[in-house]
Amino acid sequence: MILEVRNGSFGYAKNVPVLKDICFSLTSGQIVAVLGPNGSGKTTLLRAALGSLKWQNGGSFLDGKSIRSIPTREFFSHVAYVPQARNGSLPFTVLETVLLGRTGQLDVFSAPKKEDVALAEEVLQELGISHLAAKRCSELSGGELQLVLIARALAQKPSLLILDEPESNLDFKNQLIVLDTISKLKEKGIGCLFNTHYPAHALQRADKALLLSPGGSYLFGQTQQIVTEENLRTYFGVEAAIRRLQTDHGEVLDVVPVCVLSENHGI
Repeated sequence: MILEVRNGSFGYAKNVPVLKDICFSLTSGQIVAVLGPNGSGKTTLLRAALGSLKWQNGGSFLDGKSIRSIPTREFFSHVAYVPQARNGSLPFTVLETVLLGRTGQLDVFSAPKKEDVALAEEVLQELGISHLAAKRCSELSGGELQLVLIARALAQKPSLLILDEPESNLDFKNQLIVLDTISKLKEKGIGCLFNTHYPAHALQRADKALLLSPGGSYLFGQTQQIVTEENLRTYFGVEAAIRRLQTDHGEVLDVVPVCVLSENHGI
């Protein structure tokens, strides 16, 4: 399955583009990272790609078909969205929250069936959070809640998963748990598109990267060709060093910010 954006343009104010002629694609079994400084339109891109914002020009397509012509229920049976985790926003238990992901598969006013509960429990087990099933989401840590939101999305049985900054505001351990989960989903043939503030995470996990700049310009391609020291200077206004680190678990690419460049440097 392929989700494409073709020549997508969007702006909140007239003649002030946030995104301009954006073209990119996400395929099942592929990871795509979206990067850019604050104000470059990362979350706006996700919302427009999913149809919650209407492109002013261009459009989003699922397997070549405009998503505007696909019923919402059908579209979200193939594509799932994971918002940023916010503690206290869900008054349900973990299992109840994951079961919400099955509502698109149920008839109106129908209660979850035994097979729906079994699927929700299976997803919790796959993500290693079965022990949280009876706990209320308001009592979870940020990392736990992020995994619950991913579990809710996976309960939809999607082919493509869209995540909005899934590792932000998490400690090192929980960042790794979320990133490892994304990598495991790729192995299962699920395509993942995620926004991130961390260029190193894109280099370490993503097959392709979409780099956005305030004003609408962008780059899209193989991650190591897009996330380069030169492009970080141009798009972020930061001198950064990309280094290969040898660890007991193999080679890891890392990005170290060195200094902020002058304000007139960049695009």
